[in-house]
Amino acid sequence: MAVQASESAAVTAVPAAPPAARRDRLRFLRNGKTATGLAILGLFVLLAVAGQWLAPHDPSAMSDDVLQPPSWEHPFGTTQTGQDIFSQVLVGTRGVLVVGFVAGFFATLLSVLVGVSSGFLSGIGDEVLSALTNIFLVLPGLPLIIIIASFLPDSGDVIIAVVISLTAWAWGARVLRAQTMSLRARDYVQAARATGESTWRIIVFEILPNLTAVIASGFVGTVIFAVLSEITLAFIGVADISHWNWGTILFWAQSNQALGQGAWWWFVPAGLCIALLGTALTLINFGIDEFVNPRLRTAVRVRGGARMRVGFTPVARAPRGGAKSARDAREAGGARETEESTV
Repeated sequence: MAVQASESAAVTAVPAAPPAARRDRLRFLRNGKTATGLAILGLFVLLAVAGQWLAPHDPSAMSDDVLQPPSWEHPFGTTQTGQDIFSQVLVGTRGVLVVGFVAGFFATLLSVLVGVSSGFLSGIGDEVLSALTNIFLVLPGLPLIIIIASFLPDSGDVIIAVVISLTAWAWGARVLRAQTMSLRARDYVQAARATGESTWRIIVFEILPNLTAVIASGFVGTVIFAVLSEITLAFIGVADISHWNWGTILFWAQSNQALGQGAWWWFVPAGLCIALLGTALTLINFGIDEFVNPRLRTAVRVRGGARMRVGFTPVARAPRGGAKSARDAREAGGARETEESTV
């Protein structure tokens, strides 16, 4: 009876999840590229939130310290009117991130609405949405943004973000349409239709969860495009140059011939911030791609000693003793064939 009780307890016991399965849930955050990108992005978000309080000087205030190189009082130096560049960089971080994330949100929302609807529906609805997407795909994005922004009476951060989002959704919609057309033919979608599920419920609970990674990757790519577009608009003077952001710093540096005067500290800090933010977003995008696509996962060990590498088929490694015995068997077989041919 004791043996039977122990056997029944062993059968009814729920096996604990293996440590590898628990670690796999945080594989995205444990990726080195993702962790680095999130750390850099988190630093810029902190500067965007607290930049106005961390700035040691008023970014628009003039002083007698004209074109001073970096020092303890002015870590990034000053302009030709004595303005503190370090304060301008800190205060300008908020405008760049606001435009980037607001434009990314609205562009991603439009791409999901148009792309998923076009891919799941059929007939005239798909044709109309697909034609609209194709029109926006062939339109030149940046020139259209410049034209629209130049005619707006108030070109603030939110207005610029909305204009950018209206011209940056088409590519994401095209990708989501192709993915949705592939998913709508899957068995679980057909089963949901057979059970009488409504269209919106199938899209929300069956289609969208499988598009999460694609949507996240498109959002990050749109944020990169929006940030570069905002900086470009400010650099060429289309946006409001009285509102500080990194593009405005570069605009005033270029207008006052900072390079010709040897004032490298006027444009290098803003350029490095742009490069770091773009690198952080790109690393996050790479992390999302590697999390979704198994072919892109590098240095992942699997059972049997195989190692996944980009461009190579995983091959299980035989133990040393087994490799030696296999080599001895081949040599013995070759010697046996030589003796038979001699006889």
